[in-house]
Amino acid sequence: MMRALDQYQLQPARLADAPLLAAMSQQLIEAGLTPSWGTTRIRWHVQHPESMVLTARSAQTLAGFAIMRYLDDSAHLNLLAVAPAHRRRGLARSLLEWLEETARTAGTFVISLELRASNVEALGFYRALGYAERGAVPGYYQGVESAIRMQRDLRAATARS
Repeated sequence: MMRALDQYQLQPARLADAPLLAAMSQQLIEAGLTPSWGTTRIRWHVQHPESMVLTARSAQTLAGFAIMRYLDDSAHLNLLAVAPAHRRRGLARSLLEWLEETARTAGTFVISLELRASNVEALGFYRALGYAERGAVPGYYQGVESAIRMQRDLRAATARS
């Protein structure tokens, strides 16, 4: 029997993926907002040595992606999205774990992110993976919606293992 994740391949994005990733961001993450993650911005992250744009593919279908920016002593998860038809299979977890492992390898242990306050499903997802709430930012999303800031120290996770 094939496991749900066996049909997916995680790999760095290509420049040619940027328009589709921008469309996925607009539809799945930035719905109701003026898009701020367009093709040009995503291409910049694909090319930047301190960023990783990771994709999840099933056959020729782009099922999900994540963008993380690595700083000197921390990393920031900018975007994480999985197309609805590919959800509930562990794909978001796999994308995030791959990026966390890359951060550990680089000696970066603190990962932060923001998510829309109304995204209860994402909040539960990040909590389940050990991310802790660090506060709310009113009007963070273009004055339309507040954000919840979350953070995880990977050293604490390693110490528990």
